[in-house]
Amino acid sequence: MSKDEGVVAAGNSRRVVAAIRLLVAAAIVVAVIVTALDVASRTRLNVFNLFGYFTIQSNLILGVTYVIVSVGLLRRRPITPASVMLRACATGYIIIVGIVYAVLLAPLGAAGGVPVPWANVLLHIIAPLYAVIDWLTVDDRRRLAASRLPVILIYPALWLVVILIRGATDGWFPYPFLDPAIGYGAMSVYIVGILVAMLAVGAIVFATSRLPASISVTTSG
Repeated sequence: MSKDEGVVAAGNSRRVVAAIRLLVAAAIVVAVIVTALDVASRTRLNVFNLFGYFTIQSNLILGVTYVIVSVGLLRRRPITPASVMLRACATGYIIIVGIVYAVLLAPLGAAGGVPVPWANVLLHIIAPLYAVIDWLTVDDRRRLAASRLPVILIYPALWLVVILIRGATDGWFPYPFLDPAIGYGAMSVYIVGILVAMLAVGAIVFATSRLPASISVTTSG
C-alpha cells in the first residue's frame, strides 16, 4: 500500500471508528435514560441512588470517553497521553462491570441497578465486550508505563469510600455484596477482591497497550 492509499484507508477507518464509538455512547445514554424512566414509573426516583451504581457511572465514563476521542479523531488531533490514559481507565472500569456482573450479580438474578432487560444487557455485557474489542483493535493508543498503573485505582477507591459512607449513614448500598448486613468482615473481602481485580484488569489493559492494533486511524495526512 502506498503512502497516499494508507492515508485514505486511515481516514476511512477514522470515520467508521468514530461513528461506532459515538453510536455506543448514544446507546449508553439512551439506556441510562430508559432505566431512570423505568424506575421513576414504579417509585420515587432518587438520582443519587441511580447514579451511585458503578455500572451506571462506568458506562457514562466510557460514553464520555468515546465522545472525546471520537471528536479528536474526526478533527485529526494528535493522540495525547491524557486521552490514552482516559481510554485505558474507561476500558478497565467497564471490564470490571462485566466481570462483577457475570460472577457476582447474574448468578443471584440481580439487575445491578438496571431493571430494563435490554438496557441491562447493553450496560453489563455489550458495552464491556465492545470496549475490549475497541481497545485491542484500534491504534489510537500509545504504550502505557507500568508506573502509571495506580492511577486506574483512584476512581474505584473513591467510589467505594462514598458507598461505605452511605451504607453506614443512610443504609443505601448498590449491590448485595456491599450490604452492611453481611458484616464488615465479609464486605472487606469483597472490597479487597474488587480492588485487586481492578488492578489486575488494569495491568492487562496497560500490557496490551504495547500490542499492535489491526485498525489504523492515526496515519497522518
